Order: sequence, then structure tokens, then C-alpha cells
Amino acid sequence: MDFQLTDDQVALRKGVRELLEGRFGGPALREAVAWDAAAPDPGAPALDRALWRELGDAGFFALRVPEDEGGVGLGLPEAVLAFEEAGRALLPGPLVATFLAARDVTGAARGETVVTAVSGGLVPWLDAADVVRGDATGAVPLRSVDPLTPLHRVPGDDGEAGGAPEADLLLAAEQLGSAGKTCETAVRYARERTQFGQPIGAFQAVKHLCAQMLVRTEVARAAVYAASVTGDTAEIAAAKLLADEAAVRGARDCLQVHGGMGFTWEADVHLHLKRAWVRAGLGQPAARAEEELAAAL
Repeated sequence: MDFQLTDDQVALRKGVRELLEGRFGGPALREAVAWDAAAPDPGAPALDRALWRELGDAGFFALRVPEDEGGVGLGLPEAVLAFEEAGRALLPGPLVATFLAARDVTGAARGETVVTAVSGGLVPWLDAADVVRGDATGAVPLRSVDPLTPLHRVPGDDGEAGGAPEADLLLAAEQLGSAGKTCETAVRYARERTQFGQPIGAFQAVKHLCAQMLVRTEVARAAVYAASVTGDTAEIAAAKLLADEAAVRGARDCLQVHGGMGFTWEADVHLHLKRAWVRAGLGQPAARAEEELAAAL
């Protein structure tokens, strides 16, 4: 099976990256997290509805909607590429739920309707959503570790029901994008930062950290891309497990490469780690995914 991207897929990935870099690049990300998360009652960050509609106009949410229904008419592999770029950019909002609702919720495909869903017992962006999928009765707000992902928890829901396999795969794609970004960030910093008269990337310990980040990212990439082609539930479970590990451990290792600088609010590394923690808690729980994968093996 050939997993090399086609010219059209490469162009799609490039187009999504350019769109997000232009509309939600570094300055926009910093502006989005500027709300006072440490305040006694910080509320929640506001969802950028204008950005949401721009994503809709660009066809982001309608990628899998058939052309005869006004969509782009592409497949799951292309959706994975788009969500990988969203993960790189730390794009906020209930992207997965809105994307999956594009065919049956009016306005979702155009970015006019924001949809969220109960996922792993958690509900992201509940207050900003126009439509909630799943039973969110009695949902209580949580103090989210990620300043750009407000969360509610549904009492009595331990998350064992999990979510749809496609939702898990798209979450894995976002994790993959974040893992790739933190790996690139660590390598760039290791080349630029000098200590004892040479780049820190020349030191064996730093080399090992960067190499391990790359290996985890590429293993996760192979798993996520393969699952997007087969659609197999066990392969999706494996992809989510590997992508969660690549994103969380990659962000931690990136922090290690940066040293004290990585822990400052000015660096973006901690934002990737916090988002990776949140995504790992959404969808099918890791323990259940491991059991499903073990049973399939």
C-alpha cells in the first residue's frame, strides 16, 4: 500500500497551513490567550466566530461533504491532513464535533453553527456552542489546564462510552500536528542556542531527546495515515494511543530542550503540552483503546 501523499493532498496541506498561518499565526495565538486565566472568576475565552466562518468559507468543515450537497467531496485521509495542520497551529474550538456535524446540522459546514459534543465525559466549549451532541445534562465547568479549551464535565459520565472512531482519528491527527510542531521547535532551538561555545544540539543528551521526538512523531504519523485509509477501529485506537504519546512526550521533551525558557509564558511550548493533555482526555479512554487493540491482536 502506497502511503505517499498525492500532489492534490500536498497542495491541500499547504493551503490549510497557509490559511492558518495567515489567520491564526503567532500574534493571533498570543492575543487569544491574553485573557486573564488566573483571575478568581476568569470565565472562558471567546470563540472567534469570524475565524470559524472563514474556515467554513475555505471548505474546512465541508471537506467530507459530497459535492452534490455543496461540499468538497474529499475523503478521510484529506480530513486527517487538514486536522494535522489545525493541531500544528493550536487552532481553538470544537473543530471535530463541528466537522462531523457538517452534513446534518444546518450551518455547520459553512462555519455559521458551532457544534460541540460530549467526549470522554468532557464537553469542550459548551458555552460557545449552538448545538450540543450527546447528553450534557448537569454539566459542570472545570478549571481547564489549557487556556484555549474551556471544559465542562458531565456528572456520572466516566467516559467509558468513548466517541466515534472518526472523532478519535481526527483528535489523533491534531495530536500528530502538535507533535510535529514541537519536534521542529526543539530542533530549531537546539541549533540556535549556544552553550560553552557551541550549539546545544551538539550535546549527546539533547541529540537523543530530539531523535526520540522525531521517532515518536513518525511512528504516530504512519499509524494515523494508515488508519485514515483503512478506517479500521483497532487501527484508529492504536493511532490515537501513539499520537497522544507523541504529542504529550514530545511537548515535555521540547520543554527540556528549551530549559528554563520553555516554562515561561512567552514560549508556545507549554501551550502545546496543555492542549495535548486535554486532547488525550477526549474521545475513547486510553485504557479502553488498549483493550480494544489487544483484543484485535
